[in-house]
Amino acid sequence: MIRYRRPKQDDPVIYALIEKELVPHSHLSDKEIENIRRDLPARLKNGVTLVAASNYESDPHAFIHFMIHGELLYIDMIAVDQKYQHKRYGKSLMAKAENFAVSRGCSRSKVMVDAGNTHAHLFYSKLGYHTLRFVAQTQCYEMEKSLLSR
Repeated sequence: MIRYRRPKQDDPVIYALIEKELVPHSHLSDKEIENIRRDLPARLKNGVTLVAASNYESDPHAFIHFMIHGELLYIDMIAVDQKYQHKRYGKSLMAKAENFAVSRGCSRSKVMVDAGNTHAHLFYSKLGYHTLRFVAQTQCYEMEKSLLSR
């Protein structure tokens, strides 16, 4: 099931998923990653965070955090626990985020994918995202998808 984040219950699991599934792919310096860790509570207060869990009371297996800027859906973070990958949690979270955004007038979606995260790049490609450019400063690919064709 997919539900909205409950900070007291979910945040420790979300932070652990970030450390385990996202940080290893980052090309940021240790100092930059430490700054991101410090800013996570404030970051999660902006935008929407959904979690995928076995049932309403259980801890999440995956999460997505996104923001809406006018007609743009920006996927800020998404992570699925390695034990639960290939079980459609990521795809379901993306669909919920995209449907949420379309219902609020968004026409396109963007995500940044770390250069070394080939699994994520393939995941987004299968969902209809295409690479716009490589951003050398962050070592990330900027990917985009039109949401109007839904």
